Amino acid sequence: MASNGTTYERLALLASDTERAQEARDALRDQVNWVPLAEADAAVVLGGDGYMLQVLHAMLDAGRVIPAYGMNLGTVGFLMNRYDKRAAIAAKVNKARRWTITPLRVEAVTQDGETHVMSAINELSLLRETRQTAKIEVTVGDRVRIRELVCDGVLVATPAGSTAYNLSAQGPILPLDSKMLALTPISPFRPRRWRGAILPDRMKIILRVLDPAKRPVAAVADQKELRDIAEVRLQIAHDNDLTLLFDPGQSLEERIVAEQFVTA
Repeated sequence: MASNGTTYERLALLASDTERAQEARDALRDQVNWVPLAEADAAVVLGGDGYMLQVLHAMLDAGRVIPAYGMNLGTVGFLMNRYDKRAAIAAKVNKARRWTITPLRVEAVTQDGETHVMSAINELSLLRETRQTAKIEVTVGDRVRIRELVCDGVLVATPAGSTAYNLSAQGPILPLDSKMLALTPISPFRPRRWRGAILPDRMKIILRVLDPAKRPVAAVADQKELRDIAEVRLQIAHDNDLTLLFDPGQSLEERIVAEQFVTA
């Protein structure tokens, strides 16, 4: 039984294409009467953070989101639990603690006027497509905050994604329950002293590309890319809340806190 009193009786087993993940899948194959994802109460995900994001996006696209318990067979494994081939997997899933992460809803309008709706679990990034720096107008809460941000790009990160690309771009780490978003410039040139902002997640953010013919910009929502962007509109999407399952003492919240004390 999970920490909130829920029992997951029907489990799906998903594995990335890597050799390690496939070997782990074979090792776990006979432990449980696995069911298809569409029939499952929870999913066991074997792979790395990238594969976990892929699985979560597939759930969002299918309109049926169930808790996911990851076992790390990738590199960092920030969203995953430690892999233990001797573990009784059904017992581990049912002892796990639930953590909710909320993605961004992204409406991206391309230069030809098409609107694409995407989800961003970690972050939405706008990135220059050519050698020319991007020029982007930044609106937050119905007010233009920066009329012309000259940069390589800009990103909006959720708390769950704040330790990923956002941290590499010198953005802040956000506690999981902070209800905040990080708005972080990537190699800003003007305004030179602007280092980004921490925003309440209830605020809507609009990023409009200036001079797009000369300075084209791509939008990347986690792993999905669209080119030749005119504007993106972002807001938190609580109707698409996702649930990750973690072993006791191994929560995503603790990992986000611990990341702030890494010195090497």
